[in-house]
Amino acid sequence: MITLARKKKESNSGGTAGAGSNGGSGATTTGNGPLADAPKRISIREFLLVKEVQELEQNLPTTCKVTFHDPNVLSEFTLAITPNEGFWCGGRFKFSVLVPEEYNMAPPKVKCLTKLWHPNISVDGDICLSLLRLNSIDGLGWAPTRRLKDVIWGLNSLFTDLLNFDDPLNIEAAEQYSKDKDRFQAKVREYVLRAKIIDPHAFH
Repeated sequence: MITLARKKKESNSGGTAGAGSNGGSGATTTGNGPLADAPKRISIREFLLVKEVQELEQNLPTTCKVTFHDPNVLSEFTLAITPNEGFWCGGRFKFSVLVPEEYNMAPPKVKCLTKLWHPNISVDGDICLSLLRLNSIDGLGWAPTRRLKDVIWGLNSLFTDLLNFDDPLNIEAAEQYSKDKDRFQAKVREYVLRAKIIDPHAFH
């Protein structure tokens, strides 16, 4: 991928230039001040993303597709999930993923862009997934050892094995499922059909 290779080259050359620029002053490239700290964080994020995006593209679930709207910006992309089993089979659900400058000390910020009826995703797009939290009571929250591929696989699993009706974000959806599974399924399909009407090109 040409963009990734260029990013890696820029990252390497940027580190070399930073070490020897400005002669002996070192005013903006050394020391512990904010001018030195900010670019260091950004550089770490970009360096990690170059490697992780390559890894991600080689290990995507078959039900997932990642789109970089600007090939020069690896920190923002859209994920589309098309479940091939379960309640949401046949739907296509889009998520925006923003990798903050603090990565990998902080998790990516994810929002569901497609309205759906799901116990762990609100109709407003908020997501209940432990690894997207810095602090999680179940001990499965974000850690610097996690990678972008973990986030993608986790989001994908919300439609299969990580589906959780016992600790819901959308309480109404979870309660409906426990009382009447057929009505729950009907409402899931209603949202899927509505999404197809709103964005028909997403399903081609």
